[in-house]
This record gives sequence, C-alpha cells and structure tokens, in this order.
Amino acid sequence: MSDTTPNSGPAKGFLARHAILERSPTLLLVSSLLVVSIGGIVEIAPLFWLENTIEEVEGVRPYSPLELAGRDIYIREGCYVCHSQMIRPMRDEVERYGHYSLAAESMYDHPHQWGSKRTGPDLARVGGKYSDDWHVDHLVRPQSVVPESIMPGYAYLLDTRVNAEYTADLVATHRFVGVPYTDEMIEVAASDVIAQADPDTDAYDDLLERYPGAQIRNFDGQPGVSEMDALIAYMQMLGTTVDFSTFTPDASR
Repeated sequence: MSDTTPNSGPAKGFLARHAILERSPTLLLVSSLLVVSIGGIVEIAPLFWLENTIEEVEGVRPYSPLELAGRDIYIREGCYVCHSQMIRPMRDEVERYGHYSLAAESMYDHPHQWGSKRTGPDLARVGGKYSDDWHVDHLVRPQSVVPESIMPGYAYLLDTRVNAEYTADLVATHRFVGVPYTDEMIEVAASDVIAQADPDTDAYDDLLERYPGAQIRNFDGQPGVSEMDALIAYMQMLGTTVDFSTFTPDASR
C-alpha cells in the first residue's frame, strides 16, 4: 500500500536546500564562520565609536596599595573559586546581598571577580557587614563562626608579612594595564601600605586624599602589617565606594 499523504514525497522548496550544507562539511564550516563573523561584527563594531563602555560612578576609585595587596592574596588563595562578586539584578539576589553590581565597581579590577558560581555567599557587598574580629576568626577557623562552613582555615596569614616594596611594583603594574595611578602613588605605595594599617599614622590625611574613603586601622589587631591585614582591608571596602542612597543610573546608556 503506497503512502499518499501530502508530506510523503521528497521535500521540495527553498527550506530543503539546507541538505546541501548537511552533506558538505567544508561548506557547513565556511557558512558557520561567515554567520558568526557577521554577528560578531554587528556586536563589536559599535563599541569602537564609544569613548567609554562603562558608566562612571561617583566614589569608585583605584584600590589603595594595602587593598590591592589584599586582592592579590584573595586571588592567590582561590577565594574567587567559591565566592563570586556579582549581584545580578534579580529580586532574590538583591534582597539577600544588596544593590545589583555595577560595571564601574570593577573597572579597576584585573582580572575582575564576576561570576555566578557560589559555594559560599557572594562578597560584592561584604564590606562593613562584619567586624574585623569576625573576619580574623572566620579566616583562622571558619567553623567557629559558621559551623556548616566547608571553607579551610587561613591562620598562616597572621604570620606572613606583606612585602611593601613588592606592593609598589604591583601598583606600577596595574598602572601599565590602565589603572590611573600617578607617579606619586607609586612612589609612596610602600609607605601607604604601612600607614593604612596604623591608626596612629601621621599620613592619615595624605592617604585619604589619594584614596578617599580608605579605612585606616590595625585590621588584625597584631603588630606589623600581615597578609591578614591586607585581605581584611580589601574585603572591608568591597561594595562601599558607591553611595546607593543617591545613585541614579544613567538612562542614556
């Protein structure tokens, strides 16, 4: 018995011509590259006519040398593997973590810490949420403050000193990739590392002039400037540079 349904015969028409691509791997590859190239050009080309793709926000500044050293420790120890720094504009995330993340808040990050993989909570707005003592206890023995935590301890950060001279080189390197550090900032970077961890420093006003809003105190409560000081200084400033009570997004962007 023959099949007499309308669609039983060989497919005909323009849409059937995709069979030509399916039977020729080379033609399919070339066609795919052509389509991807056109799509890429359409997306990327307009960016070359924009002076800046990131909306500048008042309050955002480069990291101080101590904060920058802390950020390097944060990356070195793999904190970014379990803790993202990106609050997405979704109700559940905003209610839990705070205002959604702005691109401008990461404009001086090399590399940025955005992402959605979270074994632990997002840290984009962790600054000021906990005391310095809490951070010390958490980093020394996480389970002492968060019993269900699977995070390892980092007690050795208390005993490891920050190399201030190395931090000066770190600041200079970040200027090389576009962060607007001045010659003066690089020249005094080593002394700024020590000054930010000393609440009795005479360089208080100069440090705040270079890095407005920088928090100056002995973060770990121990003599000297440890890697614990640097890491806590970095974490305590996360999400604190923008005043969201007065921030208004630029609708033209």
